Formats: sequence, structure tokens, C-alpha cells
Amino acid sequence: MAAPAIDALGQFELTPGLGLVGHRLHFANSNETMLADAVIILLVFVVGLRSRALIPGRIQALVEILYEFVRNMCADTIGEGGLRFFPLVFTLFSFILLGNLIGLFPYFFAFTSHIAVTLALALFVFIFSTGVGFYTHGLRFFKFFVPAGVPIWLLPLLVPIEIISYLSRPVSLSVRLFANMTAGHVMWEVFAGFMLLLTASFGLFGIIASILPFGLNIALAALELLVAGLQAYVFAILTCLYLHDAVHMH
Repeated sequence: MAAPAIDALGQFELTPGLGLVGHRLHFANSNETMLADAVIILLVFVVGLRSRALIPGRIQALVEILYEFVRNMCADTIGEGGLRFFPLVFTLFSFILLGNLIGLFPYFFAFTSHIAVTLALALFVFIFSTGVGFYTHGLRFFKFFVPAGVPIWLLPLLVPIEIISYLSRPVSLSVRLFANMTAGHVMWEVFAGFMLLLTASFGLFGIIASILPFGLNIALAALELLVAGLQAYVFAILTCLYLHDAVHMH
């Protein structure tokens, strides 16, 4: 039996979604999964909040836990007036969390492993938080780049550093999510391919030897679930921190 080729990066290839319709509309499998993500979120919340029972069922309890978690995050991190940004942070958190999770299942595309998607989300957060800063403080928002209590002779050095640090926010925010999700999927594919390679090349001995990569793949699956939740949380908490800086300038 010929050994299977391991193509760890093939899973990230964009292909037309919705058949010929997707090809004509330039609607890729990434867009297809993002659309499915949004629809699933809406269905979960519609079903979960339909009964509004005093003793919640599983779906309602899940929705309420997510709601309280993100609400407390906004209130504690942004501070006074932070709840006005709750819809934005909650939408980002839910969208990224479910996108990370469904990307682990067969036939779903891991769109958070594409830098174009994560950069678009990060740029939106960056532009929005900057807009909030200027809306709240006007031109005084430029004081954000002038560290307090610093001697005047140091300002020509520190102000450019502060500006560069501020402008790097969308890069670090997008690369962090993209790199973590991509690395996990690549490792998963490599160990799965290695397991098939052993089985196809060495017969019974290969089947026995493949137990180790199979076990590692199970551990990686558990780790990927953890990373999926953690990266959604990191994106949301950093969004809150950027909004805090925009509102309070410190």
C-alpha cells in the first residue's frame, strides 16, 4: 500500500463554497463557515432565550453564563460606562469562540487560522477604539502618546515609541489569534498523517507504533479545545483594554 502524503497546509486552502454559485460570487469555504457560525449563534440564542425559564435548561444556562462572563469582563476591565460596549465585545467573543470550535470539526473551515480574517477583526477593533478615543476626548486624545511625568527632553524619544506601540496593536492582536489556531491545526494534521503513514508502511508493527501519535492526537484535541476558548477570551479582553485606554487615557 502506498504511503499517504502529508499535506498539513492543505486544510487552509480556499475553495469555492456553495458550488458554482460560490465560484461566480467569489464565495469561499471560509465565507461559508463564517456564515454558518453567525447562523448557529443566532439559533442558539433564539432557542436559549425563547422560554426564559426561572430554572434554565442547558441551552439557556449556556447563554446566561456567556452573557454574565462577558458582561463582567466589560464592567471590570473598561470601568465606568463599559457596559455600553458590551454588545460589541460579546459579538466578537461569540463569533471567534464558535469559529475556533467549529473549525475543529470535519467539513468545517477554520477561518480564524487565516490572517486576512483575524487582521480584519483586529483592524475593526483598532479603528473603533481609536474613534471612541477621539469622540470622548477630542484632540486631547493625542496626550495618550505623551507619558505622564516624563522630562521634556525625553519626549522626542518616547512619543514615537508610544505611537509605534499603539499602531502595532492590530498586528499583535491578529497574529496572536492566527498563529495559535494555525499551529494547533498543523500539529493535529501532522500527527494524524504520521499515524496513517506508519499504518500504511509497516503493517502490524505500524499499527502498534501508531498508538503513540494517536494518543498525542487525542491530547492535542483537548489542547485545541482549551486554546479555542482561551484565544477568544484573549481577543475579547484585549478589546476591552483598548477601549479602556480610549475612554480613560491611562
